[in-house]
Amino acid sequence: MRHGKKVNHLSRQAGHRKSMLANMACSLIEHKRINTTVAKAKALKQFVEPLVTKSKEDTTHNRRIVFSYLRNKYAVTELFREVSAKVGDRPGGYTRIIKLGNRLGDNADMAMIEFVDFNELYNAAKKEAKKTTRRGRTKKAATTAEAPAAEAPAVDTEENKETTE
Repeated sequence: MRHGKKVNHLSRQAGHRKSMLANMACSLIEHKRINTTVAKAKALKQFVEPLVTKSKEDTTHNRRIVFSYLRNKYAVTELFREVSAKVGDRPGGYTRIIKLGNRLGDNADMAMIEFVDFNELYNAAKKEAKKTTRRGRTKKAATTAEAPAAEAPAVDTEENKETTE
């Protein structure tokens, strides 16, 4: 039984796994989305989300902690400047995993992992769909708009003329 064993070892030893996740996290921070296998994407999500949470508070201590994981000062700078500015108000769930299908070579399940706030296609659709609720004014405006339309005079047609004669 595997009680309490939450780490996916990805068929690698600890040093290789940490280096691979650090490199993938640096690529994700730089490009904002990467394609990888589903298992690696899930492991990367667990690896990078605490780092993004730490980047929300820009202190020297947090920068050093994040640098100890990423080992790339350009990625740390990008994370603390651009990424943390966009996710400042989000309470968690900074990344999204989208399954892409199977790879042609070895039939591995592929996925795209991306930062949620950097995808303009999904965010633009949600912003346009949002409506404001102003109940008092909309009811009054709707009733005043319908009233003049109802009071418009009826147009005389041939059928109306025949029935009146």
